Amino acid sequence: MVEAGESQKEDFRYIVRLANTDLDGNKGTVIALQNIKGVGKRVAEIVAMRAGVNRWDKIGNLPEPKIEELASLLATYSEYVPSWAVNRQNDGETGADMHLVGVDIELYRKDDINRMKMIRCYRGIRHEQGQKVRGQRTRSNGRTGLTLGVSRQRLVQAAKAEGEAAAAEKKAAPAKKEAAPAEKKAAPAEKKAAPAEKK
Repeated sequence: MVEAGESQKEDFRYIVRLANTDLDGNKGTVIALQNIKGVGKRVAEIVAMRAGVNRWDKIGNLPEPKIEELASLLATYSEYVPSWAVNRQNDGETGADMHLVGVDIELYRKDDINRMKMIRCYRGIRHEQGQKVRGQRTRSNGRTGLTLGVSRQRLVQAAKAEGEAAAAEKKAAPAKKEAAPAEKKAAPAEKKAAPAEKK
């Protein structure tokens, strides 16, 4: 559906590939760019303005050179903005200010957590245990694993009682089976004794 005052070009692309992400071509440039992980409204507006693209133009109408320019501007975002505007300041290994987008965010996050686990810092140990990391209270929240609620404890106790009753029945069953053959042996002896009495 084309809005008034905006014509859809013949080479319109419904899906635009940018930073390893599929973007909806029917959305405006700034809105579409925000679908990339690590790109918010501010970053999208800065990149669109720097590329000389109208923020309301549909991204599917943009020519290929403009898409490539947007991609390169996203890749070099940390070079032309102040350090407070990036999402990874003072990187642990390089010391540089970086702005991560797409898959890189999750990769760096996993590396950071593994580093904390390796050096056995408090946060790393909490990550290993699956507990809360940032000083939240754990008495009432974050109850995972063996911690059970009151109603669930009752259910668990009832299940244990049923299990114990079933186990007791199983133990009693072999004793009954052993007693049954002894009764059968005793029964023929009584039958033999009965005719002897008649004589």
